[in-house]
Amino acid sequence: MNGTLPDPETGMELTPAQVADLLPAIQRGEIALIDCREDDEWRFNRIEGARLVPLSRFGEAVPPETPAIVYCHHGMRSLRATSYWRQRGAEAWSMSGGIDRWSAEIDPSVPVY
Repeated sequence: MNGTLPDPETGMELTPAQVADLLPAIQRGEIALIDCREDDEWRFNRIEGARLVPLSRFGEAVPPETPAIVYCHHGMRSLRATSYWRQRGAEAWSMSGGIDRWSAEIDPSVPVY
């Protein structure tokens, strides 16, 4: 992948490894990393550089102007959030397996629950 987002037409999901490749662009603000879990989950663990937009308040949220990667605990809520934003014209992808898979494959220092 080499630090670039795939064509949205190729699918709605990115693997944690693909997201890890994009961390420099996320840190530069070129891509938004959105955690769609709830506040209590956010307080327990998160991916550095992410912004919290709970799925329960997604209807109130304005999609970012930059492309966005959305994650949750296991990847189901983030798929719904990604679909919702795509229907509103945003470039968005869901991280498959959520933060649980991120902890297992990318950063074991992120606690699991």
